[in-house]
Amino acid sequence: MIHNERFIEDYTIDAEDAELGKVDAFLFDDEKWAVRYLAADTRKWLPGRKVLISPISIEKINHDANHISVHLTKEQVKESPDIDTDQPVSREQEARMNLFFGWGNYWGEPGIWGPGFYPSEVVQQEMIEMTEEQSEESHVRKTSEIEGYHVRAKDGVTGKVESFLIDDETWKIRYVIVKMEDADKKVLLPSEQIVNVSWAEQTIQTAAIKEAFNQAPAYHPDVSLTPDYEEQIKKAYRN
Repeated sequence: MIHNERFIEDYTIDAEDAELGKVDAFLFDDEKWAVRYLAADTRKWLPGRKVLISPISIEKINHDANHISVHLTKEQVKESPDIDTDQPVSREQEARMNLFFGWGNYWGEPGIWGPGFYPSEVVQQEMIEMTEEQSEESHVRKTSEIEGYHVRAKDGVTGKVESFLIDDETWKIRYVIVKMEDADKKVLLPSEQIVNVSWAEQTIQTAAIKEAFNQAPAYHPDVSLTPDYEEQIKKAYRN
């Protein structure tokens, strides 16, 4: 199912033996536009520390109860590598964390998750030696970091990033919610239309023209993402 990331924030995360904390943020990669980690606020039992949980470990999400179950123990999380979730996460940090938890590395393959489309399709790998440049490379940051960034069409700025819609099975960011600059309107931008992110200029560059955003159907939280509605979105950006 597709959900606004903000609706999943504050969901309780339960390990196999105890509560871990609550969802505090999402970290995504700007190449495949997928959520790679949920940052969990561990609150009182690990004061001042937030830990990263990969969707690979998610067993079940109960949206009615605002609850996520994971295949991890409290001790595993406590002993996991300590990573500053407020900073970009390097490939080396990811590789070490993936090795610790037994998660496979998702990069270097054509799919969203290694060779496939679902987190469970990533195969555990041994730690691979990386060059200094590769180890320092980072494409993973908080989604909140680019909220408010300008969205640039081929022919000029068209709006700003408000939030994201996430598929909770593949953890792909399906759409960016864009607040239009010249109209009292919000639209959905398919992540496939994004060419790159300029962190320095705080801009998302797209392959679309401004008229495509104008032609896209209006979005508001009560809108159901029916096949017909999504077809209207595709048609707008095809033109």
